[in-house]
Amino acid sequence: MKLPENADSGKTRGETKRSPDAGAPTGEKERGSEKTGLDRYDLAILAELQRDARLTNAELAHRIGLSTAPTWRRVRWLEEQGIITGYRADIDRRKIGLGVLAFVRVDAERNNASATRELEQAILALPEVVACHFISGTGTFELHVVSTDLDSYALWARAHLFSLPNVKDLHTSFSLGEVKAGAAWPLGHLQAGRAGRHGPAG
Repeated sequence: MKLPENADSGKTRGETKRSPDAGAPTGEKERGSEKTGLDRYDLAILAELQRDARLTNAELAHRIGLSTAPTWRRVRWLEEQGIITGYRADIDRRKIGLGVLAFVRVDAERNNASATRELEQAILALPEVVACHFISGTGTFELHVVSTDLDSYALWARAHLFSLPNVKDLHTSFSLGEVKAGAAWPLGHLQAGRAGRHGPAG
């Protein structure tokens, strides 16, 4: 998203202190009084940027009903808080030749801190592993692995997967088709009870 360099002129975020029930002039309000510190404008920004991260600051401001300066400051604040962690393009893996998606459950031989850390570092070094989760129940990690085809996956597994340290067993299944992938994070749990709490932006 393009952000103008001079968009941060004027009042800084949080400069105007008001109670949560008061109106929010120019879309600013005091933060930290609620669990997440996010108001309806922040949630609107997150929703819009999840739909289209290429929006310019002016387009984003128009969609959420604020002027450009407070919109820019809010985006910067969301980035600084680590809520927005980055912007990227969603790529269709099949169109770049990655037709196979495998789910690999890794059972660790030992579950002590040093052995688990060694296994984590080895997994992080494999670019074909596009996601890894530390799981409960049976197994220690679940890996999401991409490959061009089954033959290539088999060669990769023998060369890399089977040589991971501290592994007792591996269980692999393959995706036969994606029903839902790359969806936006839901925000409804943050919006509950917020309707009507803040007045219109000035």
